Amino acid sequence: MSANSFDARSTLSVGDESYEIFRLDKVEGAARLPYSLKVLLENLLRTEDGANITADHIRAIGGWDSQAKPSQEIQFTPARVIMQDFTGVPCVVDLATMREAVKELGGDPARINPLAPAELVIDHSVIADKFGTPDAFQQNVELEYGRNRERYQFLRWGQTAFDEFKVVPPGTGIVHQVNIEHLARTVMVRNGQAYPDTLVGTDSHTTMVNGLGVLGWGVGGIEAEAAMLGQPVSMLIPRVVGFKLTGSLNPGTTATDLVLTITEMLREHGVVGKFVEFYGEGVSETTLANRATIGNMSPEFGSTAAMFPIDGETIRYLKLTGRSEQQLALVEAYAKEQGLWLDPAAEPDFSEKLELDLSTVVPSIAGPKRPQDRIVLAEAAQQFAQDVRNYVTDDEEAGKESFPASDAPAVSSGHPSNPTQVTAPDGSTYEIDHGAVTVAAITSCTNTSNPTVMVGAALVAKKAVERGLTRKPWVKTTLAPGSKVVMDYYDRAGLTPYLDKLGFNLVGYGCTTCIGNSGPLPDEVSVAVNEADLAVTSVLSGNRNFEGRINPDVKMNYLASPPLVVAYALAGSMTVDITREPLGLDSDGNPVFLKDIWPTEAEVEEVVASAIGEEMFGESYADVFAGDAQWQSLPIPTGNTFEWDPESTYVRKPPYFEGMTADPSPVQDISGARVLAKLGDSVTTDHISPAGAIKADTPAGKYLTEHGVARRDFNSYGSRRGNHEVMIRGTFANIRLRNQIAPGTEGGYTRDFTQPDGPVSFIYDASRNYIEQGTPLVILAGKEYGSGSSRDWAAKGTALLGVKAVVAESYERIHRSNLIGMGVLPLQFPEGQSAASLGLTGEETFSVTGVTGLNEGGVPATMKVTTDTGVEIDAVVRIDTPGEADYYRNGGIMQYVLRSLIRK
Repeated sequence: MSANSFDARSTLSVGDESYEIFRLDKVEGAARLPYSLKVLLENLLRTEDGANITADHIRAIGGWDSQAKPSQEIQFTPARVIMQDFTGVPCVVDLATMREAVKELGGDPARINPLAPAELVIDHSVIADKFGTPDAFQQNVELEYGRNRERYQFLRWGQTAFDEFKVVPPGTGIVHQVNIEHLARTVMVRNGQAYPDTLVGTDSHTTMVNGLGVLGWGVGGIEAEAAMLGQPVSMLIPRVVGFKLTGSLNPGTTATDLVLTITEMLREHGVVGKFVEFYGEGVSETTLANRATIGNMSPEFGSTAAMFPIDGETIRYLKLTGRSEQQLALVEAYAKEQGLWLDPAAEPDFSEKLELDLSTVVPSIAGPKRPQDRIVLAEAAQQFAQDVRNYVTDDEEAGKESFPASDAPAVSSGHPSNPTQVTAPDGSTYEIDHGAVTVAAITSCTNTSNPTVMVGAALVAKKAVERGLTRKPWVKTTLAPGSKVVMDYYDRAGLTPYLDKLGFNLVGYGCTTCIGNSGPLPDEVSVAVNEADLAVTSVLSGNRNFEGRINPDVKMNYLASPPLVVAYALAGSMTVDITREPLGLDSDGNPVFLKDIWPTEAEVEEVVASAIGEEMFGESYADVFAGDAQWQSLPIPTGNTFEWDPESTYVRKPPYFEGMTADPSPVQDISGARVLAKLGDSVTTDHISPAGAIKADTPAGKYLTEHGVARRDFNSYGSRRGNHEVMIRGTFANIRLRNQIAPGTEGGYTRDFTQPDGPVSFIYDASRNYIEQGTPLVILAGKEYGSGSSRDWAAKGTALLGVKAVVAESYERIHRSNLIGMGVLPLQFPEGQSAASLGLTGEETFSVTGVTGLNEGGVPATMKVTTDTGVEIDAVVRIDTPGEADYYRNGGIMQYVLRSLIRK
């Protein structure tokens, strides 16, 4: 029950139903607030308990100073939790382990149970092994079940063992698309109350639901576990960036072009740790699908959330996707009653403002390694000619004509070249070179949730087939929609055969290429690429294109709209300027250009209007948690504690609670620490904890081999996240990681200073030696450390390697929080300082003093970092809230929650 200090409790009647609500207009200052802060305000009104959430906290939001530096901590209680299986499996593993730990400490294991709805969608496990054939989907599903049987059995056990925990089985869709199409409530109803739907999710792209007016963002699995167990999310009232949209998109531009433009603008502006909120007349011109696409890319901007208010477009989408009439009426009535309904002319109080005229957006792609590196499509070939030089050897570069960017030719020329012959299985031959598009993937919830771009891609395929064009033989083409509805409307519109003809056969309903599950290239292509060391490319309609993420053979990766993915599959190379050069020749030998096969806006709208209906969503989601016969036939153990299989290589009991006592020990200063890794800027969670393939000659590969796993059954790091032994060995094992302590290496290497002269060693092997010696470890890093996916294993693995502190120039929000959640101290170089400016090599011995100051209850602003070479750093302490300090003092968030439950 709320303390109701503001007399905000009221009743809202909608049709024949009445709901308890907490009125925002009872709090002075509420009307001027941005939408997202109104949602937080309601959350505090409803959960006010007089202790953790007080009237002063509520007044703090009502009196929010938009220009102030965030300093006021609040406790946000999300309405629900959503998970995908890569991060969800370790979540459920941890909950199962916590049940045993509670029992060992004299508590009731049943206390470990979700207190809020928790829904997990299995979408990250399917790999696009098979492609280009009618049975690719069925073959990939069978491979998926074969590889992941143990994990799926474990999740089915979790579905029966935990209350409020539901699983969407494999082959259904991608978590964020399933969320907006079915799971999202927009307005939640529970125990007679109506309130804004809010959530946290174990995937950074949880923000896709922001397009529906639902406040939510990605957190690490450890934070999600705490939220499931009733722990509020500790946060500072954020700054809110207002992003004004005006005008409308021109024909020929897509939601992908728009979101890449916004990503570039907001990355340049700087929005890490802030909310972004879209407002203005242009919002009304932005379809819900486009809003969701923009919200999805919030992690690529760096913002915590990217909100759109509720309006008539929201209601239309909820109706289209099969929500009940009562729910539609409730959402509209509640939003209007609470001042959450969009007023296009309103200008709320914002901390900062940006503006974009939608008519200025032009066709774009982004790459070759970051989502924010937007390239105007008309300049893509010449930009490739510049960028490829970073991926080829000096010998190859010698003698090549160089074009400064300002003088670059209009068509692709002057780029390094190493033509390499490939012999296909049928005996035919062809040549590939640097820039060859070896992967063209229509993938990812970002774009496959958007009917306009998906229909656009299918119409490009139709027109290409009708002109006699085919994909180039070296291109691996895949289609992986985020829900079954996509294939339903393709079939109804008669477009599926054209995609199939170009090799874009359905490969699965899951993330596939976007998260590194692209599957292997054809053997002959892979051999040619590696023997000639070619800088080949991928083009995908995803949200991430980080180094080493998409495919181990592919060095350069580009994000593009689904129609452009089809176009590049036809062109076959990034060296082709597809805006000016032909994509191929028609059946009469005439050149065919992109403009010849690009559909008009009217053509796309006609298909969308005629082929998509409410009944499709109703049928696809009618029994979404039941699964097929294969899922239902999986045998599962019973009981409220899990029966661990000591032989399992997928699901093992982790060591987090071994030796844990009922009360935490005081935290200690760090002395005599060595550097495990010295890293540069933009080191992502993919670099720290890769999700892709496991190489046989790495510590993780050797572990699996020693446990009788054949190389073909290694699966991916993502699928092995329920086994801490694999994941520790895979930490910092990305094939593109460059550890500056071990120059000249690429991958999971360091120097082991437990040995004479510090020989180069695997990071895992060195860490074991340091732990055996009792030597703590630190990481040195540059700017934007931990950007990318909300990957809790990037923090778990770091902690289990023996790392006690990270010193970076700056952090991405989720990873910094996750480090604290695992008991790792995040420190920051003072402004203007870095490892390079201080002359640090990574060979030094480090000490950190001032850590014990945390035992007194507060958080020191700085701690002294010193080296045996005389360097002193007044490092900024990045424990940002009192709640985070509690987690750190307890050795991590899981230990804090466990102790809290035992005391109740």
